[in-house]
Amino acid sequence: MTKHDNPANLSRRAVLMGAGALVVSVGAPVGIELLTGISEAYAQGAKPPLTPDQLSSYIAVNADGTVSAFFGKMDMGHGLFVAIGQIVAEELDVPFKAVKVYMGDTATSVNQGGASGSTGIQFGGKQMRMAAAEARRVLLEMAAQKLGSPTDQLIVVNGQMSAAFNRDKKTSYAELIGGQYFNVQLDWNKQMGNALYAPGKAQPKKHTEHKIVGQPIKREDVAPKVFAQEDFVVDIKVPGMVHGRVIRPAIAGAVPVKIDESSVKDIPGVQVVHQNGFLGVVAPKEWDAIKAMQQLKVEWSKVEPPFPNQNALYDHIRKAPVRKSATEGKTAGNVDEAFKTAARVIEAEYEWPFQSHACMGPACAVVAINGDKVDCWSGTQKSHFVQTGLAAQLGVPLNNVHVRWINGPGSYGRNDADDCAADCAVLAKAVGKPVRLQYMRDQGTGWDPKGPASTHVARAALDAQGNVIAYEFKSKAFSRVDVDTNGSKLFDTLAGQTLGVDLKSGDGFGVPAESYEFANKKTSWETIPPLLDRSSPLRTSHLRDPVGPQIHFASESFMDEVASATNTDPIDFRLKYVKDPRDQALIKGAAEKFGWDKRPSPKKGQTGSKVTGRGIAYSQRNGTRVAVIAEVEVDRESGKIFAKRFTVAHDCGQIINPDGLEKCIEGNIVQGISRTLWEEVKFDNKNVTSVDWMTYPILDITETPEKIDFVLINHPELPPTGAGEPSIRPIAAAIANAVFDATGVRLRRVPFSPDKVKQAFA
Repeated sequence: MTKHDNPANLSRRAVLMGAGALVVSVGAPVGIELLTGISEAYAQGAKPPLTPDQLSSYIAVNADGTVSAFFGKMDMGHGLFVAIGQIVAEELDVPFKAVKVYMGDTATSVNQGGASGSTGIQFGGKQMRMAAAEARRVLLEMAAQKLGSPTDQLIVVNGQMSAAFNRDKKTSYAELIGGQYFNVQLDWNKQMGNALYAPGKAQPKKHTEHKIVGQPIKREDVAPKVFAQEDFVVDIKVPGMVHGRVIRPAIAGAVPVKIDESSVKDIPGVQVVHQNGFLGVVAPKEWDAIKAMQQLKVEWSKVEPPFPNQNALYDHIRKAPVRKSATEGKTAGNVDEAFKTAARVIEAEYEWPFQSHACMGPACAVVAINGDKVDCWSGTQKSHFVQTGLAAQLGVPLNNVHVRWINGPGSYGRNDADDCAADCAVLAKAVGKPVRLQYMRDQGTGWDPKGPASTHVARAALDAQGNVIAYEFKSKAFSRVDVDTNGSKLFDTLAGQTLGVDLKSGDGFGVPAESYEFANKKTSWETIPPLLDRSSPLRTSHLRDPVGPQIHFASESFMDEVASATNTDPIDFRLKYVKDPRDQALIKGAAEKFGWDKRPSPKKGQTGSKVTGRGIAYSQRNGTRVAVIAEVEVDRESGKIFAKRFTVAHDCGQIINPDGLEKCIEGNIVQGISRTLWEEVKFDNKNVTSVDWMTYPILDITETPEKIDFVLINHPELPPTGAGEPSIRPIAAAIANAVFDATGVRLRRVPFSPDKVKQAFA
């Protein structure tokens, strides 16, 4: 099974034709007579609409008996396509290798929300399971008519159907419908995106019947990617294509006021595109486009530097006016009154910087416009939303825009891919030719939407016996959605902002997600205005687990601080206040696997330069529970922290593929370590200065953990919840708590770079 065929030449019709079979329509109710009048059926119009209420929008049986699954989300490197293939194969009773998953193409799939929020299996997989179950029901009814046997007396094995009491009476999916459309109506809830749900009449299998779901099936795309045998968006070429580059100002917020096009007249075929604040160049050869970008003389508008001194960032957040506030989470009791009666109050503040996606490479897109028809190839995580955005931007009907998701150089949130597609469309429309636009390295890291900087204040009220009688947590931060999580609206893209559309900045943050049962509890957040409201390199949006790492760095560090203040073992402290059996089993499972020795932190009696410690952090995310124990080594002389060992207990309901789950957790741990120890967007008062690997360092391969142990808690009786992001959430806190255990020093500002660690020891 592979993710896609040649991405430039895929259609649902071509997929269904399989080995050259005629594509015809099969309507509901299904009848044997349709199978005997193929030419008539085809003459009546074969193809049903690509709509959420059509079974053929999700599942097709090809002429050779293989199955095509059309999935409206996409795989961003975490192996989701394998799990979806397992789900479909399970419900249809076909071999796993008989299923091919087609993803993220607006011409072959409906809008299931794209890749975001760990919703691939939780929501997308749920829909694909129901569609495959319905396809099996329809095929059983067709077989029953053909074989003259009731459906409950039919046996299905590997797409072959036979009568239970007469195995000579048999047929196959290929014989029944191979190369034909189902054309069966589903009960769609009239929602799009993650909320889309369109079941049929069938019920999916019980978990006790599963044979493929739950198996550790390996993915087969790693070697082709490593050896450059798979298409990436940078590889896309279309006839007549030219190359583009955009030009950003040296001072954020400035716009071009005078352009000397004669400064690039020596470059063959170059065209300058200038519209309002948008500026770019196009040339037949890519290197010529780069030269033109560098060589073009531009006079920019005079603007005041928009950013504060970076050293004053957190003071700026604390002093900034509140734009929106909200109380969320599991509130209880009267916090203010409880604090008045407290025998002791513990309070701490934590800080988290702006962070970049820092993708392996900058974004790339190809856009071709022919009249009111638009084709786009992009590494976006949300192709249907890019389709919506380009349709509005170019003023063409939605169905006239075809967006194909192709493997890109990075992911995990709102990176620079959607901006690149919109910028590319501006260039393509201006020059009347297909344009390939690839950002430069400094543009990708410098101008991608950032994870928001934030401050967090936590306090706890204790009674005379050291019991927590009240807990309050409040974040103050830049919005997680200064620009939205996708490029469906022009004002959320750099193209729109430079073209001068009216801005509609969003507001939102979040609170800790856990099950601590304190008698009095309040969790809330406040957002502040952006530093620059137009075309800013410090725009904020979603970065993997949008605000989960920063919130839980603070909340779970604070839980350890309270445990230490009450001379309590950190795990015993959590088990005292976490009552949910699933959460308790999770925490206990992590402790047992790690070999946790009960004692308060910090660890006593360590001498020498290098010391070790362990720390735990726990959190939830949309039904998924994660407990992480980190073991670290701290060099007190150099300030270097080595996160050497992790134990992760993970409960996401039903596990579809344990191998894929482990790999996903490993990715979360590595990225979480990097964001904890190294990653911080640097800026001066004019612009972002973290623009490459030297100025925005990430984790080195030598700094990855020596060992990762897993406790995968499977609940096959429960629906699966997400696994793409939850395990990054507690990483920073687990490391911080381990550092405190090793050294007795509490780090409250990320990243824990060597210089900052040495300063903390001073």
